[in-house]
Amino acid sequence: MKNTLTFISGLIFGLGLIVSGMTSPAKVIGFLDLFGSWDPSLLFVMLGAIPVALIGFRYIEKKQVTFLHDPIHLPGKTHINKELIIGSLLFGFGWALAGFCPGPAVVALGFGNYQALIFVIAMLMGMLLHDQTYKKLFTSKMP
Repeated sequence: MKNTLTFISGLIFGLGLIVSGMTSPAKVIGFLDLFGSWDPSLLFVMLGAIPVALIGFRYIEKKQVTFLHDPIHLPGKTHINKELIIGSLLFGFGWALAGFCPGPAVVALGFGNYQALIFVIAMLMGMLLHDQTYKKLFTSKMP
């Protein structure tokens, strides 16, 4: 039952990304082009998604379990540091350049979008590079 509900949730999420246009790099880049021909339509998608996510996160924070009653551990860090700022900037630059963020890119992969394939490969390589670099820079300094 749990796998079925997980599949249905993922399917609804993916369909939402498709219907909203989040899997279209041109649409996303148009949204991020604030000083050009700005396309505000994705703003309405975000304004609809934020309250839904807020309700879900409030439930999880209060109950400390998922809707399927699995225990969940939320990160304890709540402060803004340079790693968060640098990571956010890199994410934003990548999103603006490619027109993809991870979720929509994986959905677009399902349609055989070659741009999404290039993005996902680059994303995975970046994740591996980060992990190797971060471990070498910061774990070697720990006592």
